Formats: sequence, C-alpha cells, structure tokens
Amino acid sequence: MQEVTIYTTRFCPFCVRAKYLLDRKQVRYREIPVDGNPQRRAEMTARAGARTVPQIWVGDHHVGGCDELMAAERSGELDRLLQG
Repeated sequence: MQEVTIYTTRFCPFCVRAKYLLDRKQVRYREIPVDGNPQRRAEMTARAGARTVPQIWVGDHHVGGCDELMAAERSGELDRLLQG
C-alpha cells in the first residue's frame, strides 16, 4: 500500500473529515501538522502550490484537499492510488 501524507491543522473541519475517511478505510497516514509552524507550512505550500489544508499525497501523487480526496473515493481512484 502506498504511503499517505496529509498536512493538517488542529481545528480544520476538512482535515478531520479527510482523516475520518482514511481511518474508516484503515489507511495508515503520516500527518504533518502546520499549526504555528511557518517552515512546515512553507514546505507544504511549495509542494502543493496551495496554502489551504489539508493537502494530501498518496505516494508521490498529489491528491489535493478534502474535496478531491472525497471525489477520488467516490470514483474508485483512491483505491487504485493506494494500491500503487
């Protein structure tokens, strides 16, 4: 299974929703909190080209945010990405 990385903040409802989906699917993920950490946020922004959270990767594939993760789940793409 591909490694999942998710950049988050503590009180972001979209982050909670994305993590809930991953947890429900029993997908292990590496969470990188960016609250109060300008270096981590800059790293995320440089990687994603966006400042909003969450930002999610499956392996080297940038999925995007919560809406994109949910769309990938609905279409079956998320399972394909997770399998590599």
